[in-house]
Amino acid sequence: MEIRQKIKKLPDNPGIYLFYQGSELVYVGKATSLKKRVASYFNGVKNFRPIEFMIDEVDNFKHIETDSVIEAIILEASYIKKFQPKYNVKEKDDKSWNYLVITKNDFPHLEVAREHTLKEIERKTKNYKYLFGPFPSIKTNQMLKILHNLFFVSRCLPNQKRPCFDYQIGHCLGVCTGEISKMEYRDRVVKPLAYFLSGRKKTMLLSLEKQMKKLSKNQRFEDAKHIRDQIGALKRIRDVALLDKSFLSDSFEEEVNEKKFEVKRIEGYDISNLGVDAKVGSMVVFNSKHPIKTEYKKFKIKTVIGQSDVDCLKEVLERRLKNENWVLPEIFLVDGGKPQVNTVRKALSSVKLSIPIVGIAKGPDRRKDEFICSGNDKEFLNWVDANNNLLIRVRDEAHRFAISYQRQVLRKDKIK
Repeated sequence: MEIRQKIKKLPDNPGIYLFYQGSELVYVGKATSLKKRVASYFNGVKNFRPIEFMIDEVDNFKHIETDSVIEAIILEASYIKKFQPKYNVKEKDDKSWNYLVITKNDFPHLEVAREHTLKEIERKTKNYKYLFGPFPSIKTNQMLKILHNLFFVSRCLPNQKRPCFDYQIGHCLGVCTGEISKMEYRDRVVKPLAYFLSGRKKTMLLSLEKQMKKLSKNQRFEDAKHIRDQIGALKRIRDVALLDKSFLSDSFEEEVNEKKFEVKRIEGYDISNLGVDAKVGSMVVFNSKHPIKTEYKKFKIKTVIGQSDVDCLKEVLERRLKNENWVLPEIFLVDGGKPQVNTVRKALSSVKLSIPIVGIAKGPDRRKDEFICSGNDKEFLNWVDANNNLLIRVRDEAHRFAISYQRQVLRKDKIK
């Protein structure tokens, strides 16, 4: 059958497509819509990718449909690892490959590893319990966020002094509070996650259902309900899509359905800049209603010379974003106008993150709060309009916390 006729019969669903030259598999790709994505290769428009210049040599293709986009990503990774298609490899020349790893801790974490070749990553497997990938052309930080939410993977340490932020919003099973054992964590988190990332979704669901029945039999009904809800979410991944367009690469289809903008974490930043040695920054954290004071952070400026709030903010953000184990917020908020918002945008862009930003400036007469928002996503802007008072509270708290820390620094300097 002629290729264009085959394209017409493709489903408008997620999955992977496999391009062949003769009997050789030369390229594997993922799509939110198989029909639209495969058709795009044959419309004559080029985006300077190796496979697009050789597309005329492709004489056949196959496809595999999946229940969700994230499952298409996982299936694509397994095919690339197994077959090493030449055009997938060419597209990553001189660029690092992204992998997901489950660590060997007592309560394993899920992390991103970046290496240039598969051999390099395999040399480091002694540090990992499981290795999955490579995952080309995706923003792995966003994928981590989704997997953490689906599988309740710990990002905290056992028996901390205070419960972690995830625990406060119901996304930690109690590693930090000592409420879950290593064995139960393995069964409820590590095994299902490993099954899922290996493409064994049915096995994963059976494992969780077995856990749910066992908990119910032992009259742990709240925990059983928790797993029941988790199973429901895993079966409906396609309905919640991959959450937002920022997860997708430029080469990936962007037909994800719009979703309501939801906020579980806001990070607010302010700089207090006084004198040579008293420049400090603050980070405060709010949920959709209240401050989470256990998540506040202080920053003493180390590299900036002179009185530049923007440069101080840049340093604070760079230091914050190096901590990959810190939970990412739905909104970055900064006390300031366009210069501050642009500084945040550049810092996020440097680590390939796309997260909404809100700046609150005092206005020309210093009497009116002016909101400067990054992007023009309708749901995000509607949320901002409906939550002006909350955002002002975050801004004011970041200012208060920065001033408080600056006074503390000045007192210490005076004592010295």
